Formats: sequence, structure tokens, C-alpha cells
Amino acid sequence: MYKQDVYEITENTPLTKDVFRMRLSGDTQYITAPGQFINILLSGKFLRRPISVCDCDGETITIIYKTVGEGTEQMSRMAVGETLDCITGLGNGYHIVNAERPLVIGGGVGVPPLYNLTKRLIEKGSDPRVILGFNTMDEIFYENEFKALGAKVTVTTVDGSYGTKGFVTDAFPDSYDYFYTCGPMPMFRAIEKTAKTPGQFSFEERMGCGFGACMGCSCKTKYGSKRICKDGPVLEREEIIW
Repeated sequence: MYKQDVYEITENTPLTKDVFRMRLSGDTQYITAPGQFINILLSGKFLRRPISVCDCDGETITIIYKTVGEGTEQMSRMAVGETLDCITGLGNGYHIVNAERPLVIGGGVGVPPLYNLTKRLIEKGSDPRVILGFNTMDEIFYENEFKALGAKVTVTTVDGSYGTKGFVTDAFPDSYDYFYTCGPMPMFRAIEKTAKTPGQFSFEERMGCGFGACMGCSCKTKYGSKRICKDGPVLEREEIIW
């Protein structure tokens, strides 16, 4: 179930040169699972911008976004006190399975939705190992926030400027019993070849409506076509056609 409403910006802070954290005050009751997203209407733009939810509580939604086009650049210039028209409660989100040592793998702007997921895993008694992958040290964000939750965190950088040199798959532990991931498709393909357990992939996809009406983000699975915005963005490993 989703809802359209107006939210007030209470924070809009740069985390890196092109990654920002925005906090929105308003109704959060329709966000029920980690990995769901909101769809933001911006002045002068026809299509809404889908942004994953990093965290939320009873009154506040936290999102993290990267300035990659006109829309997100416009968002980066918005000030505290301004308002945004948002549709919340979109997407299926991750479902938490009974796993003792899950692996949580994020790449770049795929990191944010994994924060609330990790929080919930720890609350349910799991001991998650978190791997955050970036190209270089200058792109790293939220390492300390994940550590503050009590998670074991490894950061990888492709150029070796920080943490483990290489890709997220170079930091896989020997022992884990499930995985959750969000990030770019090349990372997904590497995980598919490396992972030894079942898991869930959260796909980043360009969307039109955001709630399943336009079919613009449909993809083929072993069980037929699924809409990333409504039937996803999270898909089970075993149903994905690579």
C-alpha cells in the first residue's frame, strides 16, 4: 500500500562531493520493509525520481542520493524547510530470513537501503557481516554508521586507496548462510558467480510511474515478467535470469 503526501526537508547534507543525505519529516506508516523506496516529484520535472529509503522512524524518512542528473542536482540545492511531494511505501523490500550469519553487500549508491536492513537483522538476533564497495576512498560514505549499529564492516575500493583492494567479492568471508545485496549490475553478476548461498538482489532500474501501471521497468524472471517497481525491486536469487 502506498500514499502520496507532502514532506518537509529537515536535513540536506553532503556526505561526499556528489552524495547527499536528506531527511524528510512526515507520515512514514506506509514504509513497512527495508529496501522500499519513495518517488519524489520535483518542480519542472515530468517524471518522479525514485530514491531508496535508507532509514525511517515514526516521523522521519532518511534518503541518500547521488547527483547524477538534473533532478538530483535540483534536490541537492533544496534547503531545510522546503517541502517535497512524495509517494511512499513503494516496492516490496527485503524479507528477513532466519539466518545466523547473513552477508550484506552494497555497492556505491546501492549502500543506503542496506542500512535499515542491517539494523533490523541485528534487532532480530542475526550477526551480519557488511561489505561496502566503492571505486575510491573519496566515494566512501556510511561506514561508521554501519559500525555504530554493531555490524562487522569491511570496505573495499577498486583502486586500493582504502580498506581491501578490489571488488566486494574479494572480501567475502569463508562462512555465511545467506546474503542481501544492492548495487550495480556488474557487481550483481560477480556475486552470482561467487556466492554459495541463497540470497536477495535489490535492482536499480529506471522507472516511469513507480507503482506498476506503466510496465516500463518490467524484467523477465523464471516465473514470467515482473515489474521492478512493484514486484521488486527485490528479487530472489533463484528466480533471476542472468
